[in-house]
Amino acid sequence: MARRTKSAERVLAGGQVRKASTRDWTKAKEAAFLSVLAETCNVTLAAGEAGVSVSAVYRRRKLDAAFRGAWMEAIGVAYQRLELVLLERAFVGTEKTVRRKDGSEERMIEYPTQLALTLLKMHRDTAVEAVTEFDPGDVDEIRERLVQKLQRLRKRGGCEAGCE
Repeated sequence: MARRTKSAERVLAGGQVRKASTRDWTKAKEAAFLSVLAETCNVTLAAGEAGVSVSAVYRRRKLDAAFRGAWMEAIGVAYQRLELVLLERAFVGTEKTVRRKDGSEERMIEYPTQLALTLLKMHRDTAVEAVTEFDPGDVDEIRERLVQKLQRLRKRGGCEAGCE
């Protein structure tokens, strides 16, 4: 007779610790959900993979700030991955097979112009900042403007000196 060596996960419910049921959220379910969400950006698929309902996932997000933060982080990861794929497609293109009327085929590389234009718009400000030369003399001016702004904020908040 084989013995189970894996211990069941426990949850806190109603002030008592009890064995987790299939309806309960466990760390394993949460990890599975967040992992699939970060890979796919698809809540329904992630919930299915974790073995929980979509409504339970949204309820948990509403009630649990830590889970909500982890959810947002997973979505951020998914969007970064998507952006990388789209950038690669814009730079490298995608292979497309074109069939002619005579039945022959030709392979060509297609570059998605609209996608490239959208990505350029999204990153224009960052790119401009990256190539703009930085004048070391600007540091003093920036510092002075920040000090003046802090002083205005302190006065507005009724704090003249020594406030942090």
